Amino acid sequence: MSSETEPEKTRNTIKPEDDERPEPIRFSPKRKPHYGAYSEAIQGYEGALSTCPNYLEYEIAVLRSNIAACHLKLADWKAAMTAATEALEALDRLDPPAKKLEGKVDEGVVEEVDEETAEKIEALARSGRTRDDVQKIRTKALLRRAKARMETGGWAALQGADEDYKQLAAMPNLSPLDRKSVDSALRTLPPRLAEAKQKEMGEMMDKLKQLGNGILKPFGLSTDNFNMIKDEKTGGYSMQFNQNK
Repeated sequence: MSSETEPEKTRNTIKPEDDERPEPIRFSPKRKPHYGAYSEAIQGYEGALSTCPNYLEYEIAVLRSNIAACHLKLADWKAAMTAATEALEALDRLDPPAKKLEGKVDEGVVEEVDEETAEKIEALARSGRTRDDVQKIRTKALLRRAKARMETGGWAALQGADEDYKQLAAMPNLSPLDRKSVDSALRTLPPRLAEAKQKEMGEMMDKLKQLGNGILKPFGLSTDNFNMIKDEKTGGYSMQFNQNK
């Protein structure tokens, strides 16, 4: 089963102090929850978040990721993106993803750990979680955000989806089903991106043309009187005025 829309189990993951332990969120294994159940689940997860101490970044990430999964089921793409992003931010505070070092391709090079990174390594150790635990939730949150961005459409959202899926493609812990989903998305995204870019650029140029015509109209002119001519040698553009149009 794909990780995109199936919430994780939250049993024994939240550890609020005193007697404020929230009830675990459960779905019946005999049938899939209906839309109302997903809305109720979101309320349950948000209630758990309200009693979860801020320092439990892993537990917060699990709950946020589960909220994203429920929003996907409800086709609320914007809310799913927001929840998944919040899950990833919590994980980044606990265990930041490895940074790519420009110009350094040699493997096995030991880099000095700065103070901030050292503190986060200590925080991860105190949480009782491993980097594999974090990576598992990071993978699911990325899958959910990428799915929501794909469904949202538009140039910016599709670019974000492309970045998420490329990050996922580099992860070794994907299940065969998730790997298939990622590979399929990376094949279908380029033409959608090109189409969305062309459409939004065209819409932007139309708006600019309308604005220009509004400014030029009192002078008896329009944007049709001006042509942009490309210099093939330099690649630059010059403006040419044509009074006859």
